[in-house]
Amino acid sequence: MSRDFEALQSKTYDLVVIGAGVNGAAVARDGSLRGLRTLLLDKGDFGGGTSSWSTRLVHGGLRYLETFEIDLVRESLREREILLKTAPHLVKPLALTIPTYDHSRRSLWEIRAGMVLYDLLSFDKSLPNHRILSAPACQRLYPGLDPDGLRGAAQYYDAQVIHAERLCLETVLAAQRAGATVMNYAEVVGWQRSETAITAMQVRDQVTGSLVELGSLANAVVVNTAGPWVDAVLQRGQGSRPFAPLIGGTKGSHILVDRFVGAPEEALYVEARSDGRPFFIVPWHQQRILIGTTDLPFAGDLDQVKASDEEIDYLLQETNRILPTARLSRSSVRFTYSGVRPLPASEGKSAGQITRRHLLHDHKTDGIHNCVSLVGGKLTTFRQVGAELVEWVYRRLGRTAPPCPTLNLALPGSLSPQDPRILEAISTYSHRVSADSLEHLFGLYGSRAGEVLALVDQEPTLGDKLDPACPDIKAQVVFAVQAEMAQTLVDILLRRTTLGIDRHYGLESAPAICRILEQQRLWDTDGCQRQIEDYQRYIHSHCMPDWARSQEA
Repeated sequence: MSRDFEALQSKTYDLVVIGAGVNGAAVARDGSLRGLRTLLLDKGDFGGGTSSWSTRLVHGGLRYLETFEIDLVRESLREREILLKTAPHLVKPLALTIPTYDHSRRSLWEIRAGMVLYDLLSFDKSLPNHRILSAPACQRLYPGLDPDGLRGAAQYYDAQVIHAERLCLETVLAAQRAGATVMNYAEVVGWQRSETAITAMQVRDQVTGSLVELGSLANAVVVNTAGPWVDAVLQRGQGSRPFAPLIGGTKGSHILVDRFVGAPEEALYVEARSDGRPFFIVPWHQQRILIGTTDLPFAGDLDQVKASDEEIDYLLQETNRILPTARLSRSSVRFTYSGVRPLPASEGKSAGQITRRHLLHDHKTDGIHNCVSLVGGKLTTFRQVGAELVEWVYRRLGRTAPPCPTLNLALPGSLSPQDPRILEAISTYSHRVSADSLEHLFGLYGSRAGEVLALVDQEPTLGDKLDPACPDIKAQVVFAVQAEMAQTLVDILLRRTTLGIDRHYGLESAPAICRILEQQRLWDTDGCQRQIEDYQRYIHSHCMPDWARSQEA
Protein backbone atom coordinates (compact mmCIF):
# COMPACT_ATOMS: atom_id res chain seq x y z
CA MET A 1 0.00 0.00 0.00
CA SER A 2 1.71 3.18 -1.19
CA ARG A 3 2.29 6.07 1.18
CA ASP A 4 1.88 9.45 -0.50
CA PHE A 5 2.60 11.82 2.35
CA GLU A 6 3.21 14.86 0.17
CA ALA A 7 -0.31 14.56 -1.29
CA LEU A 8 -1.79 15.56 2.07
CA GLN A 9 -1.19 19.25 1.38
CA SER A 10 -2.92 19.23 -1.99
CA LYS A 11 -6.32 18.12 -0.70
CA THR A 12 -9.19 19.96 0.95
CA TYR A 13 -10.80 18.52 4.08
CA ASP A 14 -14.02 19.00 6.01
CA LEU A 15 -12.78 16.98 8.97
CA VAL A 16 -9.28 16.49 10.35
CA VAL A 17 -8.97 13.89 13.11
CA ILE A 18 -5.80 13.94 15.22
CA GLY A 19 -5.17 10.61 16.94
CA ALA A 20 -5.93 7.25 15.36
CA GLY A 21 -6.77 5.22 18.40
CA VAL A 22 -10.06 3.40 18.32
CA ASN A 23 -12.09 6.56 18.99
CA GLY A 24 -10.34 8.64 16.33
CA ALA A 25 -10.71 5.76 13.88
CA ALA A 26 -14.44 5.65 14.65
CA VAL A 27 -14.78 9.38 13.95
CA ALA A 28 -12.98 8.98 10.61
CA ARG A 29 -15.11 5.97 9.66
CA ASP A 30 -18.39 7.62 10.56
CA GLY A 31 -17.45 10.97 9.02
CA SER A 32 -16.32 9.55 5.70
CA LEU A 33 -19.38 7.29 5.49
CA ARG A 34 -21.59 10.35 5.94
CA GLY A 35 -19.83 12.20 3.15
CA LEU A 36 -17.25 14.37 4.91
CA ARG A 37 -13.85 14.78 3.28
CA THR A 38 -11.88 13.25 6.13
CA LEU A 39 -8.21 13.09 7.15
CA LEU A 40 -7.03 10.83 9.99
CA LEU A 41 -3.53 11.36 11.42
CA ASP A 42 -1.49 9.72 14.15
CA LYS A 43 2.04 10.43 15.31
CA GLY A 44 2.59 6.68 15.75
CA ASP A 45 0.78 3.60 14.54
CA PHE A 46 -2.96 3.11 14.43
CA GLY A 47 -4.09 2.03 17.89
CA GLY A 48 -0.51 2.18 19.13
CA GLY A 49 -1.39 3.88 22.41
CA THR A 50 -4.12 3.14 24.92
CA SER A 51 -6.26 1.21 22.41
CA SER A 52 -3.66 -1.58 22.23
CA TRP A 53 -3.06 -1.86 25.94
CA SER A 54 -6.49 -2.41 27.52
CA THR A 55 -7.80 -5.52 29.30
CA ARG A 56 -9.28 -6.45 25.91
CA LEU A 57 -12.83 -6.65 27.17
CA VAL A 58 -15.98 -5.33 25.54
CA HIS A 59 -18.09 -4.86 28.62
CA GLY A 60 -20.90 -2.89 30.15
CA GLY A 61 -18.87 -1.61 33.07
CA LEU A 62 -20.53 -3.48 35.90
CA ARG A 63 -18.68 -1.49 38.56
CA TYR A 64 -19.98 1.80 37.14
CA LEU A 65 -23.29 0.88 38.76
CA GLU A 66 -21.66 1.68 42.11
CA THR A 67 -21.11 5.29 40.99
CA PHE A 68 -24.67 5.46 39.59
CA GLU A 69 -23.49 5.99 36.00
CA ILE A 70 -26.51 4.07 34.77
CA ASP A 71 -26.62 5.72 31.35
CA LEU A 72 -22.95 4.83 30.74
CA VAL A 73 -23.65 1.19 31.61
CA ARG A 74 -26.67 1.10 29.31
CA GLU A 75 -24.71 2.71 26.47
CA SER A 76 -21.88 0.22 26.94
CA LEU A 77 -24.21 -2.77 26.97
CA ARG A 78 -25.92 -1.58 23.79
CA GLU A 79 -22.55 -1.10 22.06
CA ARG A 80 -21.38 -4.51 23.25
CA GLU A 81 -24.34 -6.08 21.46
CA ILE A 82 -23.64 -4.11 18.28
CA LEU A 83 -20.01 -5.28 18.22
CA LEU A 84 -21.00 -8.91 18.76
CA LYS A 85 -23.02 -8.60 15.55
CA THR A 86 -20.75 -6.39 13.43
CA ALA A 87 -17.37 -7.88 14.35
CA PRO A 88 -18.07 -11.50 15.40
CA HIS A 89 -14.60 -12.68 14.30
CA LEU A 90 -12.97 -10.36 16.87
CA VAL A 91 -15.59 -9.84 19.59
CA LYS A 92 -16.80 -13.01 21.31
CA PRO A 93 -18.96 -13.78 24.36
CA LEU A 94 -17.08 -14.27 27.61
CA ALA A 95 -18.35 -15.71 30.88
CA LEU A 96 -17.08 -13.90 33.98
CA THR A 97 -17.40 -15.09 37.57
CA ILE A 98 -17.23 -12.89 40.68
CA PRO A 99 -16.37 -14.95 43.77
CA THR A 100 -17.32 -13.48 47.15
CA TYR A 101 -15.69 -14.15 50.52
CA ASP A 102 -16.25 -13.36 54.17
CA HIS A 103 -13.73 -10.52 53.81
CA SER A 104 -15.14 -9.13 50.52
CA ARG A 105 -16.23 -5.50 50.49
CA ARG A 106 -19.35 -6.45 48.57
CA SER A 107 -21.69 -9.11 49.90
CA LEU A 108 -23.27 -11.73 47.67
CA TRP A 109 -26.69 -10.08 47.96
CA GLU A 110 -25.21 -6.72 46.85
CA ILE A 111 -23.62 -8.40 43.84
CA ARG A 112 -26.89 -10.21 43.11
CA ALA A 113 -28.73 -6.86 43.11
CA GLY A 114 -26.15 -5.44 40.71
CA MET A 115 -26.53 -8.47 38.47
CA VAL A 116 -30.32 -8.05 38.29
CA LEU A 117 -29.93 -4.39 37.31
CA TYR A 118 -27.22 -5.32 34.78
CA ASP A 119 -29.59 -7.83 33.16
CA LEU A 120 -32.39 -5.24 33.07
CA LEU A 121 -30.12 -2.67 31.40
CA SER A 122 -29.12 -5.24 28.77
CA PHE A 123 -32.72 -6.17 27.93
CA ASP A 124 -31.88 -6.41 24.21
CA LYS A 125 -28.88 -8.70 24.63
CA SER A 126 -28.18 -12.03 22.94
CA LEU A 127 -26.15 -13.30 25.91
CA PRO A 128 -27.51 -15.34 28.88
CA ASN A 129 -28.66 -13.74 32.12
CA HIS A 130 -26.58 -14.04 35.27
CA ARG A 131 -26.74 -16.90 37.72
CA ILE A 132 -25.73 -17.23 41.36
CA LEU A 133 -23.43 -20.10 42.37
CA SER A 134 -23.26 -21.63 45.82
CA ALA A 135 -19.84 -22.10 47.37
CA PRO A 136 -19.74 -25.84 46.53
CA ALA A 137 -20.84 -25.17 42.92
CA CYS A 138 -18.24 -22.46 42.63
CA GLN A 139 -15.50 -24.80 43.86
CA ARG A 140 -16.55 -27.49 41.39
CA LEU A 141 -16.31 -25.04 38.50
CA TYR A 142 -13.14 -23.34 39.76
CA PRO A 143 -11.20 -25.85 41.87
CA GLY A 144 -8.19 -23.54 41.99
CA LEU A 145 -10.06 -20.85 43.96
CA ASP A 146 -9.12 -20.30 47.58
CA PRO A 147 -11.88 -22.11 49.52
CA ASP A 148 -11.26 -20.30 52.81
CA GLY A 149 -14.28 -18.09 53.53
CA LEU A 150 -15.79 -18.59 50.06
CA ARG A 151 -19.51 -17.69 50.18
CA GLY A 152 -20.42 -18.25 46.55
CA ALA A 153 -20.20 -16.40 43.26
CA ALA A 154 -22.13 -14.56 40.59
CA GLN A 155 -21.60 -15.53 36.96
CA TYR A 156 -22.54 -13.28 34.04
CA TYR A 157 -21.59 -12.61 30.43
CA ASP A 158 -19.75 -9.80 28.70
CA ALA A 159 -17.43 -10.07 25.69
CA GLN A 160 -13.74 -10.30 24.90
CA VAL A 161 -11.72 -8.86 22.03
CA ILE A 162 -8.42 -10.73 22.12
CA HIS A 163 -7.02 -8.60 19.31
CA ALA A 164 -8.10 -5.12 20.39
CA GLU A 165 -5.50 -3.51 18.14
CA ARG A 166 -7.06 -5.19 15.12
CA LEU A 167 -10.50 -3.89 16.05
CA CYS A 168 -8.96 -0.43 15.77
CA LEU A 169 -7.19 -1.30 12.51
CA GLU A 170 -10.35 -2.62 10.88
CA THR A 171 -12.12 0.61 11.81
CA VAL A 172 -9.29 2.55 10.13
CA LEU A 173 -9.54 0.34 7.03
CA ALA A 174 -13.31 0.89 6.96
CA ALA A 175 -12.72 4.65 7.05
CA GLN A 176 -10.23 4.35 4.21
CA ARG A 177 -12.64 2.26 2.13
CA ALA A 178 -15.27 4.96 2.66
CA GLY A 179 -12.93 7.60 1.22
CA ALA A 180 -10.98 8.91 4.20
CA THR A 181 -7.27 9.67 3.90
CA VAL A 182 -5.55 7.81 6.74
CA MET A 183 -1.91 8.23 7.70
CA ASN A 184 0.07 6.72 10.55
CA TYR A 185 3.45 8.12 11.64
CA ALA A 186 2.23 11.59 10.71
CA GLU A 187 2.68 13.94 13.67
CA VAL A 188 0.98 17.31 14.02
CA VAL A 189 3.92 19.42 15.18
CA GLY A 190 2.26 22.84 15.06
CA TRP A 191 -0.87 24.74 14.14
CA GLN A 192 -1.94 28.32 13.58
CA ARG A 193 -5.16 30.14 14.38
CA SER A 194 -7.00 33.27 13.46
CA GLU A 195 -9.19 35.10 15.93
CA THR A 196 -11.78 32.32 15.82
CA ALA A 197 -10.43 29.20 14.09
CA ILE A 198 -7.53 26.88 13.43
CA THR A 199 -6.38 27.89 9.95
CA ALA A 200 -3.32 25.76 9.22
CA MET A 201 -1.40 22.78 10.55
CA GLN A 202 2.13 21.42 10.11
CA VAL A 203 2.52 17.66 9.88
CA ARG A 204 5.82 15.76 9.97
CA ASP A 205 6.32 12.38 8.33
CA GLN A 206 7.94 10.28 11.07
CA VAL A 207 9.14 7.83 8.43
CA THR A 208 11.08 10.25 6.19
CA GLY A 209 11.27 13.40 8.30
CA SER A 210 9.60 15.55 5.65
CA LEU A 211 7.18 18.31 6.62
CA VAL A 212 3.96 19.44 4.95
CA GLU A 213 1.50 22.22 5.72
CA LEU A 214 -2.23 21.75 5.69
CA GLY A 215 -3.69 25.14 4.82
CA SER A 216 -7.26 26.31 4.34
CA LEU A 217 -8.53 24.67 7.55
CA ALA A 218 -10.68 27.63 8.61
CA ASN A 219 -13.70 25.96 7.00
CA ALA A 220 -12.84 22.51 8.36
CA VAL A 221 -13.38 21.06 11.81
CA VAL A 222 -10.50 19.62 13.84
CA VAL A 223 -11.30 16.74 16.20
CA ASN A 224 -8.63 16.04 18.79
CA THR A 225 -8.85 12.36 19.75
CA ALA A 226 -5.23 12.01 20.82
CA GLY A 227 -6.15 10.22 24.03
CA PRO A 228 -3.57 10.87 26.76
CA TRP A 229 -1.82 13.26 24.33
CA VAL A 230 -4.84 15.59 23.97
CA ASP A 231 -3.18 18.35 25.99
CA ALA A 232 0.13 17.95 24.14
CA VAL A 233 -1.64 18.53 20.80
CA LEU A 234 -3.36 21.64 22.10
CA GLN A 235 -0.10 23.14 23.35
CA ARG A 236 1.41 23.01 19.85
CA GLY A 237 -0.65 25.98 18.68
CA GLN A 238 1.62 28.87 17.77
CA GLY A 239 0.77 32.16 19.41
CA SER A 240 -2.04 30.66 21.48
CA ARG A 241 -2.47 31.31 25.16
CA PRO A 242 -2.03 28.16 27.27
CA PHE A 243 -4.96 25.79 27.49
CA ALA A 244 -6.19 24.50 30.84
CA PRO A 245 -5.30 20.80 31.21
CA LEU A 246 -8.08 18.46 30.17
CA ILE A 247 -6.50 15.08 30.91
CA GLY A 248 -5.77 13.50 34.28
CA GLY A 249 -4.67 10.10 33.07
CA THR A 250 -4.35 6.97 35.14
CA LYS A 251 -1.98 4.12 34.35
CA GLY A 252 -3.24 0.58 33.85
CA SER A 253 -0.75 -2.29 33.70
CA HIS A 254 -1.20 -5.96 32.80
CA ILE A 255 0.86 -9.12 32.88
CA LEU A 256 0.64 -12.29 30.80
CA VAL A 257 1.61 -15.66 32.26
CA ASP A 258 1.43 -19.23 31.00
CA ARG A 259 -1.53 -21.31 32.09
CA PHE A 260 -0.93 -22.67 35.59
CA VAL A 261 -2.33 -25.35 37.88
CA GLY A 262 -5.84 -24.25 38.84
CA ALA A 263 -6.04 -21.62 36.07
CA PRO A 264 -9.68 -20.82 35.27
CA GLU A 265 -11.23 -21.96 32.00
CA GLU A 266 -13.37 -18.82 32.10
CA ALA A 267 -12.64 -15.29 33.30
CA LEU A 268 -12.62 -14.27 36.94
CA TYR A 269 -13.46 -10.77 38.16
CA VAL A 270 -11.98 -10.64 41.63
CA GLU A 271 -11.26 -8.29 44.49
CA ALA A 272 -7.67 -7.66 45.58
CA ARG A 273 -7.31 -8.47 49.25
CA SER A 274 -4.72 -5.79 49.94
CA ASP A 275 -6.80 -2.82 48.78
CA GLY A 276 -10.18 -4.11 47.60
CA ARG A 277 -9.60 -3.03 44.01
CA PRO A 278 -11.26 -5.24 41.37
CA PHE A 279 -9.10 -6.86 38.68
CA PHE A 280 -9.49 -9.53 36.00
CA ILE A 281 -7.91 -12.95 35.46
CA VAL A 282 -8.76 -13.82 31.86
CA PRO A 283 -7.81 -16.73 29.57
CA TRP A 284 -5.99 -15.24 26.57
CA HIS A 285 -5.38 -17.32 23.47
CA GLN A 286 -5.05 -20.99 24.30
CA GLN A 287 -2.00 -21.04 26.55
CA ARG A 288 -1.89 -17.71 28.36
CA ILE A 289 -3.65 -15.92 31.21
CA LEU A 290 -4.04 -12.13 31.16
CA ILE A 291 -4.05 -10.46 34.57
CA GLY A 292 -4.90 -6.81 35.22
CA THR A 293 -5.37 -4.00 35.59
CA THR A 294 -3.88 -1.47 37.96
CA ASP A 295 -5.24 2.08 38.24
CA LEU A 296 -2.65 4.65 39.31
CA PRO A 297 -2.37 8.41 38.71
CA PHE A 298 0.18 9.08 35.97
CA ALA A 299 2.08 12.28 35.22
CA GLY A 300 5.20 10.94 33.49
CA ASP A 301 6.38 10.67 29.89
CA LEU A 302 3.47 9.35 27.85
CA ASP A 303 5.85 7.83 25.32
CA GLN A 304 7.66 5.79 27.99
CA VAL A 305 4.92 3.94 29.85
CA LYS A 306 5.87 0.61 31.39
CA ALA A 307 4.54 -1.69 34.09
CA SER A 308 6.57 -1.06 37.23
CA ASP A 309 8.04 -3.80 39.41
CA GLU A 310 5.56 -2.83 42.13
CA GLU A 311 2.58 -3.22 39.80
CA ILE A 312 3.80 -6.58 38.52
CA ASP A 313 4.39 -7.87 42.06
CA TYR A 314 0.94 -6.61 43.10
CA LEU A 315 -0.79 -8.54 40.31
CA LEU A 316 1.24 -11.69 41.00
CA GLN A 317 0.59 -11.59 44.73
CA GLU A 318 -3.13 -10.90 44.44
CA THR A 319 -3.56 -13.69 41.90
CA ASN A 320 -1.74 -16.12 44.20
CA ARG A 321 -4.10 -15.13 47.03
CA ILE A 322 -7.25 -15.87 45.06
CA LEU A 323 -5.74 -18.91 43.27
CA PRO A 324 -3.21 -20.43 45.71
CA THR A 325 -2.22 -23.25 43.36
CA ALA A 326 -0.93 -20.70 40.82
CA ARG A 327 2.29 -20.06 42.75
CA LEU A 328 3.22 -17.30 40.35
CA SER A 329 6.54 -15.51 40.67
CA ARG A 330 8.41 -12.96 38.61
CA SER A 331 9.83 -15.77 36.50
CA SER A 332 6.25 -16.66 35.49
CA VAL A 333 5.79 -13.37 33.63
CA ARG A 334 5.93 -13.75 29.85
CA PHE A 335 4.92 -10.24 28.81
CA THR A 336 3.80 -6.98 30.38
CA TYR A 337 2.12 -3.91 28.98
CA SER A 338 0.85 -0.63 30.28
CA GLY A 339 -1.29 2.21 28.96
CA VAL A 340 -2.67 5.51 30.19
CA ARG A 341 -6.42 6.08 30.35
CA PRO A 342 -7.27 9.57 29.02
CA LEU A 343 -9.58 10.42 31.92
CA PRO A 344 -10.67 13.99 32.73
CA ALA A 345 -8.52 16.08 35.02
CA SER A 346 -10.09 15.57 38.45
CA GLU A 347 -8.05 17.15 41.19
CA GLY A 348 -8.59 15.65 44.61
CA LYS A 349 -10.22 12.43 43.38
CA SER A 350 -8.71 8.98 43.65
CA ALA A 351 -8.16 7.08 40.40
CA GLY A 352 -11.15 4.83 41.03
CA GLN A 353 -13.46 7.81 41.66
CA ILE A 354 -12.82 9.51 38.29
CA THR A 355 -15.69 9.10 35.85
CA ARG A 356 -15.26 6.79 32.87
CA ARG A 357 -17.84 8.82 30.97
CA HIS A 358 -16.46 10.56 27.85
CA LEU A 359 -16.69 14.33 27.50
CA LEU A 360 -16.57 16.58 24.44
CA HIS A 361 -14.68 19.80 25.14
CA ASP A 362 -15.81 22.49 22.71
CA HIS A 363 -12.88 24.87 22.21
CA LYS A 364 -15.30 27.66 21.43
CA THR A 365 -14.74 28.43 25.12
CA ASP A 366 -11.09 29.04 24.19
CA GLY A 367 -11.98 31.23 21.22
CA ILE A 368 -11.57 28.46 18.63
CA HIS A 369 -14.85 27.62 16.91
CA ASN A 370 -13.66 24.73 14.73
CA CYS A 371 -12.07 22.40 17.26
CA VAL A 372 -13.31 19.86 19.80
CA SER A 373 -11.31 17.52 22.06
CA LEU A 374 -12.42 14.12 23.28
CA VAL A 375 -11.71 13.49 26.96
CA GLY A 376 -12.09 9.87 28.03
CA GLY A 377 -13.76 7.21 25.92
CA LYS A 378 -13.87 3.44 26.39
CA LEU A 379 -12.96 0.67 23.97
CA THR A 380 -16.53 -0.66 24.21
CA THR A 381 -18.26 2.58 23.21
CA PHE A 382 -15.97 3.76 20.41
CA ARG A 383 -18.63 3.49 17.70
CA GLN A 384 -21.08 5.65 19.65
CA VAL A 385 -18.35 8.20 20.41
CA GLY A 386 -17.52 8.41 16.71
CA ALA A 387 -21.17 9.02 15.82
CA GLU A 388 -21.57 11.66 18.52
CA LEU A 389 -18.50 13.57 17.38
CA VAL A 390 -19.49 13.49 13.71
CA GLU A 391 -22.90 14.93 14.59
CA TRP A 392 -21.08 17.68 16.51
CA VAL A 393 -18.96 18.34 13.41
CA TYR A 394 -22.01 18.68 11.19
CA ARG A 395 -23.60 21.14 13.60
CA ARG A 396 -20.44 23.22 13.67
CA LEU A 397 -20.26 23.17 9.86
CA GLY A 398 -23.86 24.39 9.79
CA ARG A 399 -25.01 21.36 7.85
CA THR A 400 -27.63 18.68 8.51
CA ALA A 401 -26.06 15.36 9.43
CA PRO A 402 -27.20 12.33 7.41
CA PRO A 403 -28.42 9.37 9.48
CA CYS A 404 -25.71 7.46 11.34
CA PRO A 405 -24.61 4.57 9.08
CA THR A 406 -22.66 2.47 11.58
CA LEU A 407 -25.36 0.98 13.81
CA ASN A 408 -25.62 -2.22 11.81
CA LEU A 409 -22.72 -1.88 9.40
CA ALA A 410 -20.22 -4.72 9.71
CA LEU A 411 -16.49 -4.08 9.93
CA PRO A 412 -14.40 -5.21 6.92
CA GLY A 413 -13.48 -8.63 8.29
CA SER A 414 -16.85 -9.50 9.78
CA LEU A 415 -17.34 -13.26 9.60
CA SER A 416 -19.50 -15.70 11.52
CA PRO A 417 -18.04 -19.06 12.59
CA GLN A 418 -20.52 -20.83 10.30
CA ASP A 419 -19.53 -18.93 7.16
CA PRO A 420 -18.96 -21.40 4.28
CA ARG A 421 -15.81 -19.54 3.23
CA ILE A 422 -14.00 -21.08 6.19
CA LEU A 423 -14.61 -24.67 5.06
CA GLU A 424 -13.82 -23.70 1.48
CA ALA A 425 -10.45 -22.27 2.54
CA ILE A 426 -9.65 -25.35 4.62
CA SER A 427 -10.39 -27.54 1.60
CA THR A 428 -8.29 -25.37 -0.72
CA TYR A 429 -5.26 -24.67 1.47
CA SER A 430 -5.01 -27.61 3.91
CA HIS A 431 -2.10 -29.12 1.95
CA ARG A 432 -0.15 -25.83 2.05
CA VAL A 433 -1.15 -24.23 5.36
CA SER A 434 -1.48 -26.06 8.69
CA ALA A 435 -4.91 -26.45 10.28
CA ASP A 436 -4.05 -24.34 13.33
CA SER A 437 -2.75 -21.57 11.06
CA LEU A 438 -5.94 -21.54 9.03
CA GLU A 439 -8.02 -21.32 12.19
CA HIS A 440 -5.77 -18.53 13.44
CA LEU A 441 -6.05 -16.53 10.20
CA PHE A 442 -9.84 -16.52 10.28
CA GLY A 443 -9.80 -15.52 13.95
CA LEU A 444 -7.45 -12.65 13.22
CA TYR A 445 -8.61 -11.38 9.83
CA GLY A 446 -12.12 -12.78 9.51
CA SER A 447 -13.30 -12.64 5.91
CA ARG A 448 -10.05 -10.86 4.96
CA ALA A 449 -8.13 -14.10 5.62
CA GLY A 450 -8.72 -14.92 1.96
CA GLU A 451 -6.59 -11.91 0.99
CA VAL A 452 -3.73 -13.26 3.11
CA LEU A 453 -4.09 -16.74 1.63
CA ALA A 454 -4.04 -15.29 -1.89
CA LEU A 455 -0.38 -14.46 -1.26
CA VAL A 456 0.24 -18.17 -0.72
CA ASP A 457 -1.20 -18.81 -4.17
CA GLN A 458 1.42 -16.47 -5.59
CA GLU A 459 4.29 -17.91 -3.54
CA PRO A 460 3.67 -21.22 -1.70
CA THR A 461 6.52 -20.72 0.80
CA LEU A 462 4.54 -17.86 2.31
CA GLY A 463 2.22 -20.51 3.76
CA ASP A 464 5.00 -21.71 6.06
CA LYS A 465 4.92 -20.82 9.73
CA LEU A 466 7.09 -17.99 10.99
CA ASP A 467 7.78 -19.97 14.16
CA PRO A 468 7.00 -23.67 14.70
CA ALA A 469 5.44 -22.85 18.08
CA CYS A 470 3.03 -20.22 16.73
CA PRO A 471 0.30 -20.36 14.06
CA ASP A 472 1.30 -17.15 12.23
CA ILE A 473 2.51 -17.65 8.65
CA LYS A 474 4.97 -15.74 6.49
CA ALA A 475 2.22 -14.30 4.27
CA GLN A 476 0.99 -12.24 7.22
CA VAL A 477 4.23 -10.26 7.27
CA VAL A 478 3.93 -9.35 3.60
CA PHE A 479 0.23 -8.56 4.03
CA ALA A 480 0.95 -6.29 7.01
CA VAL A 481 3.25 -4.10 4.92
CA GLN A 482 1.43 -4.27 1.59
CA ALA A 483 -2.18 -4.04 2.75
CA GLU A 484 -2.25 -2.87 6.37
CA MET A 485 0.16 0.09 6.42
CA ALA A 486 2.65 -1.46 8.87
CA GLN A 487 5.79 0.69 8.92
CA THR A 488 7.86 -0.92 11.68
CA LEU A 489 8.63 -4.24 13.34
CA VAL A 490 6.68 -3.02 16.36
CA ASP A 491 3.63 -2.65 14.13
CA ILE A 492 4.06 -6.14 12.68
CA LEU A 493 4.94 -8.04 15.85
CA LEU A 494 2.61 -6.33 18.31
CA ARG A 495 -0.32 -4.95 16.31
CA ARG A 496 -0.73 -6.74 12.95
CA THR A 497 0.15 -10.08 14.56
CA THR A 498 0.65 -10.99 18.21
CA LEU A 499 3.96 -12.80 17.73
CA GLY A 500 5.64 -10.33 20.04
CA ILE A 501 3.29 -11.29 22.84
CA ASP A 502 3.11 -15.00 22.06
CA ARG A 503 6.79 -15.83 21.69
CA HIS A 504 9.59 -14.37 23.87
CA TYR A 505 8.66 -10.76 23.13
CA GLY A 506 9.15 -11.43 19.40
CA LEU A 507 12.91 -10.94 19.70
CA GLU A 508 13.65 -14.25 17.98
CA SER A 509 11.07 -13.62 15.23
CA ALA A 510 12.30 -10.15 14.28
CA PRO A 511 15.27 -11.27 12.08
CA ALA A 512 13.11 -13.85 10.27
CA ILE A 513 10.50 -11.21 9.49
CA CYS A 514 13.16 -8.90 8.12
CA ARG A 515 14.51 -11.66 5.88
CA ILE A 516 11.04 -12.17 4.39
CA LEU A 517 10.62 -8.45 3.73
CA GLU A 518 14.07 -8.28 2.15
CA GLN A 519 13.27 -11.23 -0.11
CA GLN A 520 10.03 -9.52 -1.14
CA ARG A 521 11.97 -6.27 -1.73
CA LEU A 522 9.77 -4.38 0.66
CA TRP A 523 12.61 -3.42 3.05
CA ASP A 524 16.33 -3.15 2.40
CA THR A 525 19.20 -4.57 4.48
CA ASP A 526 20.15 -1.31 6.20
CA GLY A 527 16.53 -0.59 7.01
CA CYS A 528 16.10 -4.06 8.47
CA GLN A 529 19.02 -3.64 10.82
CA ARG A 530 17.63 -0.33 12.07
CA GLN A 531 14.22 -1.93 12.53
CA ILE A 532 15.64 -4.77 14.63
CA GLU A 533 17.54 -2.33 16.84
CA ASP A 534 14.47 -0.08 17.22
CA TYR A 535 12.31 -3.08 18.09
CA GLN A 536 14.72 -4.29 20.75
CA ARG A 537 14.75 -0.81 22.31
CA TYR A 538 10.96 -0.66 22.31
CA ILE A 539 10.56 -4.06 23.97
CA HIS A 540 13.12 -3.25 26.64
CA SER A 541 11.63 0.16 27.39
CA HIS A 542 7.92 -0.78 27.24
CA CYS A 543 7.28 -4.50 27.69
CA MET A 544 10.11 -6.43 29.31
CA PRO A 545 10.63 -6.16 33.08
CA ASP A 546 14.10 -5.02 34.03
CA TRP A 547 14.87 -8.29 35.81
CA ALA A 548 13.92 -10.26 32.68
CA ARG A 549 16.24 -8.08 30.63
CA SER A 550 19.13 -8.77 32.97
CA GLN A 551 18.44 -12.52 32.73
CA GLU A 552 18.36 -12.24 28.93
CA ALA A 553 21.76 -10.56 28.95
